[in-house]
Amino acid sequence: MGYIAPELYSRNFGAISYKSDVYSFGILVLEMVSGRRNLDPSIETQHEVYFPEWIYEKVFTGQQLTVGMEMTQVEKDRVRQLAIVALWCIQWNPRNRPSTTQVVNMLTGRLQDLQMPPKPFFSSASESIP
Repeated sequence: MGYIAPELYSRNFGAISYKSDVYSFGILVLEMVSGRRNLDPSIETQHEVYFPEWIYEKVFTGQQLTVGMEMTQVEKDRVRQLAIVALWCIQWNPRNRPSTTQVVNMLTGRLQDLQMPPKPFFSSASESIP
């Protein structure tokens, strides 16, 4: 799927809106914080684990996303914050994605104020944005 929001493939996911762009932004941020591409043919395990699921599990379990990079705790916290915001952005149901304004507020807010989103690939309409 790459950067294209699910609703662009099927109306079953919802209507096309500005939140389709929020999805694309979220995938881009996930690539930036992980140092991996969403669709990277050079990674053998790509077919085994869906890229956002890999990121989600790393963030959920508190593992470092970037391997081989020494970072301060402040930098690690910033990467975690970016990843959590990006995971909100890639919720499959557009109603569960934040608006651009909410994204900016989450990025400029404190990590401690962010809630972990539901798994983006199992998103339900009952979940809500922080």
